[in-house]
Amino acid sequence: MAVEFNHTIVFTRDQQAGARFLADVLGLPEPTRFGPFDVVTVAHGASLDFMTSDDVTPQHYAFLITEDEFDAVDKRLHDRGITTYADPGHRTVGFNTHDGGRGMYFDSPEGHNLEVITRPYGSGG
Repeated sequence: MAVEFNHTIVFTRDQQAGARFLADVLGLPEPTRFGPFDVVTVAHGASLDFMTSDDVTPQHYAFLITEDEFDAVDKRLHDRGITTYADPGHRTVGFNTHDGGRGMYFDSPEGHNLEVITRPYGSGG
């Protein structure tokens, strides 16, 4: 049996703003509404379902993207004045080149540590 990731709930102080931020930065379609959630759909139908909460614990969400998408995300973040980092602890500004690809970390408005990578970890020679 194949196991496929389907969805996760992302708690945020403003679910519409949080979902819109992620969709905009990643170049995804506008979030949709499903029940109490604002939904951002990624590849293979998996989704991040944003829900408003006063109790937000920052989480880490990583996205595998192409090199061209990486350039576009980097530009969108730069245009918004959002600093990117080469490491999850936000110690080195910029991006990394792990596994022969590129990766960078940045914060969402509510403090989630978001990551985009162009190669899965462990895939390099």
